[in-house]
Amino acid sequence: MKRRLLLLMAPLLMAQSGAKPVLVPDVSQRNIEIVYSFTGAELLLFGAILYPGGRLPKGEAPTDIVVVVKGPTQSILVREKEKVAGIWVNAARLRYRSAPSFYAVASSRPIERIVDERTRAIYELGLGSLQLSPASSATSDVERRFQAGLVDLKRRAGLYVEAPGAVEITDGVLYRGRVSIPARVPVGRFTAETFLIRDGRVLAAAVRDIDIRKSGFERFVARAADRSSVLYGLVAVALSVALGWIAGQVARRRA
Repeated sequence: MKRRLLLLMAPLLMAQSGAKPVLVPDVSQRNIEIVYSFTGAELLLFGAILYPGGRLPKGEAPTDIVVVVKGPTQSILVREKEKVAGIWVNAARLRYRSAPSFYAVASSRPIERIVDERTRAIYELGLGSLQLSPASSATSDVERRFQAGLVDLKRRAGLYVEAPGAVEITDGVLYRGRVSIPARVPVGRFTAETFLIRDGRVLAAAVRDIDIRKSGFERFVARAADRSSVLYGLVAVALSVALGWIAGQVARRRA
């Protein structure tokens, strides 16, 4: 919530000062449809930096661009396994109220070289600065351990990504970067947040929305499972039994 308020207030503060640059961002695809043959997509994030007076300031430090693409938040239960008598079993667990289902950050330089730890925490820039909001109380050591485990699992699934140096700035005015969307991406409303940073300070910020949804037969199946879960389950069981019976009959005839 704090970060959202900062993003909403940024244009107003810049307009009052009259001396801050403004971001004009865009994305290559506002709508991504997932069909049976979907193997992922590459999202191009680009835009321009508008400086006061229409000119690039002279003698000032160069600016950096950081783009954060986030998927809808979801509640996630993380379980920790331990080995008991040679068998891996579930042990401690921790639930998070709101963890992003997808998170990718692309930047013109490594995040650690652009902003300090406090600024990273305020704007959630980088995997190490995510605010995941655990639903139950736990010690700081336990929270850090579970958060590191969750981030590692999401990273290996391609759902949490850091891409330092993936944003290219041309002549200090135009920028572009690419973020890969994996085949296993969840559906919903995504946001692409762009930050303009100089000397460790966020000068401007802008947000663009992206919709990722299922299409065709996949959309029909997903909607049926969501709206009529009981009927969907019964139909799935009936189809499984029918297909098993047919497979058995074919095997008997060939024998």
